[in-house]
Amino acid sequence: MKQNERLRLWAILFWIAVWQGGSLLLRVLYPHGALLLASPADALLRLLELGITAAFWRAIVWSALRIFGGFLAACVLAVFLAILASRRDWIRQLSAPLVSVIKTVPVASFIILALVWLRGSQLSLFISGLMVFPPVYLGVLEGLQQTDRDLLEMAEVYQVPAGRQLRYIYLPQTLPYFRSAVSVALGLCWKAGIAAEVIGICSGSIGERLYTAKVYYQTPDLFAWTAVIVLISVVFERLFLAMTDAIAGKVGG
Repeated sequence: MKQNERLRLWAILFWIAVWQGGSLLLRVLYPHGALLLASPADALLRLLELGITAAFWRAIVWSALRIFGGFLAACVLAVFLAILASRRDWIRQLSAPLVSVIKTVPVASFIILALVWLRGSQLSLFISGLMVFPPVYLGVLEGLQQTDRDLLEMAEVYQVPAGRQLRYIYLPQTLPYFRSAVSVALGLCWKAGIAAEVIGICSGSIGERLYTAKVYYQTPDLFAWTAVIVLISVVFERLFLAMTDAIAGKVGG
């Protein structure tokens, strides 16, 4: 085990111990302390109980398809618009206020506004995509603007086909920016998507399960579903970044 992995495991165990200590303290101080903070064991036991039910997996699939669908749609749109903005200054100037608004306005405001226009089943897809768009757009645009101009001039002089320019000039220099952007965006899309499901009370979703757990003070369920969100987010991030690294390695080769 590498040094950084040992440190990471040590930090995780430390905070689990703090969580356990806080849960025990609340149980001692208050008659219903377990409702305020479930213990790690209670959350794990509840997660195992939920894991054998079909409704548990349906909720995960329901939420994952819409949130990751919003992520992919936003990535495609952001890359396309970034390419246009890198070639046309007026497009970059026109899109700048919109990107700034999306970055600064609280996600809850967008969720409430979207509830006026969209059905609950569409809400998480739209909101997750909306939050993904700014970092990916800005990251790809920065990568395109930092592309080596000498290489581009040389490619123009030697009449290098556009396909070769894309593969050997643009992609190698833009993919690191794209990778960094999607690493941030993947976390944002899950946070925003689940928040949209909670506020919109989207039937059959993870957000609905969180809302129900809160209403009925089902604290173990609340922590169990939160752990599920963290795990799914990490898995999706690792898989997508691994795919991006594979493409970068192939292009580099």
